[in-house]
Amino acid sequence: MKKFAVFLCVALLIAAVFTGVVSAKEPLAGIGAVFEGGNGKIDRFVRIFVDEGGYRQVLRGLKNTMLIAVFGLAIGIFLGTLIAAVRVMPKYKRLPRILNGICSVYVGFFRGTPIVVQLLLGYYVLLPALGLNYPALYVCIAVFGMNSGAYVSEIMRGGISSVDIGQMEAGRALGLPYSTAMLRIVIPQAVKNILPTLGNEFITLIKETSVVSFVGTLDIYVAFNAIGTNSYEFMVPYLAMALIYIVLVAVATALVKLMERRLARSDRSFSSH
Repeated sequence: MKKFAVFLCVALLIAAVFTGVVSAKEPLAGIGAVFEGGNGKIDRFVRIFVDEGGYRQVLRGLKNTMLIAVFGLAIGIFLGTLIAAVRVMPKYKRLPRILNGICSVYVGFFRGTPIVVQLLLGYYVLLPALGLNYPALYVCIAVFGMNSGAYVSEIMRGGISSVDIGQMEAGRALGLPYSTAMLRIVIPQAVKNILPTLGNEFITLIKETSVVSFVGTLDIYVAFNAIGTNSYEFMVPYLAMALIYIVLVAVATALVKLMERRLARSDRSFSSH
């Protein structure tokens, strides 16, 4: 962990130089100010981050951030798929029309209100009204999942529309019910088409977790803000926070590209046969 802290400090120093910590007119004085004993920005950050165990809080915040993003996306994909299937369902009968109306209200609410408002309503209004007492982390996962479900439903609806209608007709011709043909034939093809967009949704969730502090949940922002408060210096902690977000987004992007390549390879192998 100390090696990681040293590497992080070096990266932050480079970033600090390029963001104006070192004055263009007085470069040597600026560098001296950065490293000057206990008053240096990097030195104070290292003291709080390493010596006083600030990295433990950062790791807990990082864990919470990833839990909210990963489970939020999983819930969003599940809800979004169900909503998309309902919204593309033929409206010949009364039940599909009622379900479509409910889904439209759901999507309209979660797409029309900020995620912060949804968190506040869920934690400070809905839970007390229902007489429930759940940890704030669970509420954040649920709210982010429902919020993601509204967006994923529109993404999935576009993906379903991109699948040739003949796929559904072929499934129905084989005697499959509408729901089975949708789940076994159409949706798998739709997911393959919308995989890059789902990757963008995951990246968005990672970045939006920075607002969970409104309901008292520890995340990356809260951890680095606490380090800044203890050291009376916010520039270096906030640069470290930005660096971690950049790394998380880069890893998520790489994973999505890897999945795309594997799917493309499986398609080529299938077509060769």
